Formats: sequence, structure tokens, C-alpha cells
Amino acid sequence: MKLFMVHVGFYDDEVGEGIYESHINIFVAAGNPKSAKKKITSMDKFRDKKMHIDGIKEINNVDDYEVHLIKNPEQKKAKVYSYDESKKL
Repeated sequence: MKLFMVHVGFYDDEVGEGIYESHINIFVAAGNPKSAKKKITSMDKFRDKKMHIDGIKEINNVDDYEVHLIKNPEQKKAKVYSYDESKKL
């Protein structure tokens, strides 16, 4: 499995009456880019917001570190540092 970042865009009627295109990055584990695309396009939020894919990036390394995915059925939630917590770091 490889790690892919899928950059998606969409228009949200609740933001600027839908004239602005919003973007988010969704990370997905898949064997290849085609499988990553299939996973993303099958997501409810992708279809509900009528998203489109602007690009797919395979993530092999970050800084000087290689990225290796290890299957772990016990998915722990990652710590998210809030705005205030981040300022204090």
C-alpha cells in the first residue's frame, strides 16, 4: 500500500453563494493512483458536495524520511492541536 494525497475542489453554496471554489486534501491508502481515485470518488462526502479531483500525489517521503504504511486495524485518533495549542508550541 502507498499513501496518496488527493487534492479535491468543490463549490459550496454556503460559502460566497457558491462562486468560490474550495479545496481540501484527502489522504488515502491505496495500491496505485487509480485505486486511490476509486476510493475517493466512492466517498459520500465526495458525491454529496459534487467534488472533483484536481490532482493526486503519491507520498513517498517527507523531509528526509521515507513513508511506510503498516496495516493496523485498531485505528487511534491522532492528536489535533488547536489554534491556541499550536500557538503555545
